Amino acid sequence: MTMIAKVTEPEAALLGPAAALFHGLADPTRLLILRHLRSGEHKVRELTDHLGLAQSTVSAHLSCLRDCGLVVSRPVGRASMFSLAEVDGLEAILVAAESLLASTGREVALGAHHWHESHGNSVGTS
Repeated sequence: MTMIAKVTEPEAALLGPAAALFHGLADPTRLLILRHLRSGEHKVRELTDHLGLAQSTVSAHLSCLRDCGLVVSRPVGRASMFSLAEVDGLEAILVAAESLLASTGREVALGAHHWHESHGNSVGTS
């Protein structure tokens, strides 16, 4: 018989950053925002124009992405410019997710190599 150890609150709390990261990746709109930010930094308005979403929706998604460490922002006048926090790390996660999904028969294009093929942008240009 296998004994299962009970997880304590402090142990569970240590997983908070990982849970926040996966939460940030768990929404198709946030994945689209991350894909768009691969081409460089953008203002909220530019993202709303590109994605066809309300400013409040894009701002809420950017806030989530910033809170989990995937996106950073810098002030420019009265606006903020958003960019990917760690291009190589995000790319590694997305390529691993592609591989895992492909092995389960659910292929999806997430990695920058697919973005490059379909949009003509180079990987990691920020």
